[in-house]
Amino acid sequence: MTTTTIRSLSTLVDMRSNEVDKLQSEMAAKESVRDRYKKTLDKLTSLYESSGPSGRLPMALAINCGDYKQGVMAMADSQRLNLHMHEADMAVSQRALTAAYVKREVLGQVLERHQDAAATAQRAQERKRHDELATQLWFRGHK
Repeated sequence: MTTTTIRSLSTLVDMRSNEVDKLQSEMAAKESVRDRYKKTLDKLTSLYESSGPSGRLPMALAINCGDYKQGVMAMADSQRLNLHMHEADMAVSQRALTAAYVKREVLGQVLERHQDAAATAQRAQERKRHDELATQLWFRGHK
């Protein structure tokens, strides 16, 4: 195998590694966003649950409390929807990351095979050169 082929494959492996690193960083950022969505959803749920029953309050306060609960529940529903959409996006990103990782591994294996073949060819060439030198020395010694 030529050194040009090995160099080209090595460059491709490096490029794939960079792509995998980039996708891993994006996944980490998306996991952080997902965690923020979940924390916000937990806080909103806690807010409307902790506001207590509104039926025991005077009419005006009961209406205000009910409106507050409905508003907070609507925000929680919106956050829940955003979380589900974000998790779907994360699933797509995870598949892209897995595909990039597989491509990098396959190219890495091809590179390794080429490097092994080049090393084997070089060792054979060195053995042949040593054998030729030994043969020349033997002929000189027997003249």
